Amino acid sequence: MNRASSQRAQGSRILGTGHYVPARVMTNQELEQLVETSNAWIVERTGIEQRHIAAEGELTSDMASQAARRALEAAEIDAKDIDLIIVGTVTPDHPLPSTAVYVQQKIGARSDCPSFDLSAACAGFIYGLSIADQYIRTGVARYVLVIGAELLSRIVDWSDRSTCVLFGDGAGAVVVGPSQSAEQGILSTHLYADGSLAPALCVPAGGAREPASHESVEARRHFVHMAGKDIFKFAVRALAAASRKAIESGELSPEDIDWVVAHQANSRILEAVSCRVNIPMERFILNIHRYGNTSSASVPIALDEGVRSGAIRSGQNIVLCALGGGIAWGSALIRW
Repeated sequence: MNRASSQRAQGSRILGTGHYVPARVMTNQELEQLVETSNAWIVERTGIEQRHIAAEGELTSDMASQAARRALEAAEIDAKDIDLIIVGTVTPDHPLPSTAVYVQQKIGARSDCPSFDLSAACAGFIYGLSIADQYIRTGVARYVLVIGAELLSRIVDWSDRSTCVLFGDGAGAVVVGPSQSAEQGILSTHLYADGSLAPALCVPAGGAREPASHESVEARRHFVHMAGKDIFKFAVRALAAASRKAIESGELSPEDIDWVVAHQANSRILEAVSCRVNIPMERFILNIHRYGNTSSASVPIALDEGVRSGAIRSGQNIVLCALGGGIAWGSALIRW
């Protein structure tokens, strides 16, 4: 599904960004004490040096709310003015109700502000950004809060060395509002999914298909299961194609792109995407070494760091891209 700028009655833009990560840092050296692995192997294969882990009692909605408050402050928008809250997450506080309704209450948004979760794994933030864009473009909403928040440390099998080294906890958020110029803001979004690849990255048990049971818990089927090689190959192709689509939608060339803010899953994936889209790694916002894979929080955390560091500036062309379980993936073209 693609929405290009030529279709919009009113444009949208990101007015403010924010992120939050838990205080506790887990290094690769600590993981060496848990599973048969090494710092050198993890860094070489993934680019990850450490990750942040939520404190006991800290919830997805807590992290999401912290990131949201910082985005609202940056946008100079009061929580009462938010018309819609979207939380991308695969690690909600509860299966029911949504994490978004807790965020609504914690940040002091209106009690009638529609709030919902969406599940697109690592692509959740870009899916949410596309929805926000449509609500604003059509005039249904003025200000939309889009959050990616994940507490992956509680669905990771810490005895599985193929997955436990990859993930971390955190949240990122943006406030999206109307753009005063058709040449500035969210120029296009591009969303995709391929359900035939669903078994390659999933949590097998805990849902309606395989409810919690003695057997499922003992088999550790409530944790992330991943076919790493399959995901790696598909991610390179899909992220490169989606990024090219975003660039072409704006009638731009790779030389016109100032920054790529990609999902921070694996540094080797990003290097391969860089080669395929002909944009050097120097123009990728990178923080995987500090946070690992934070799923739907990955892109908004990197985006916020790029903005707050001064690297991302007004007038620059930005490509966002992410891929995760589903398989779901997407991209966006933004003129900052």
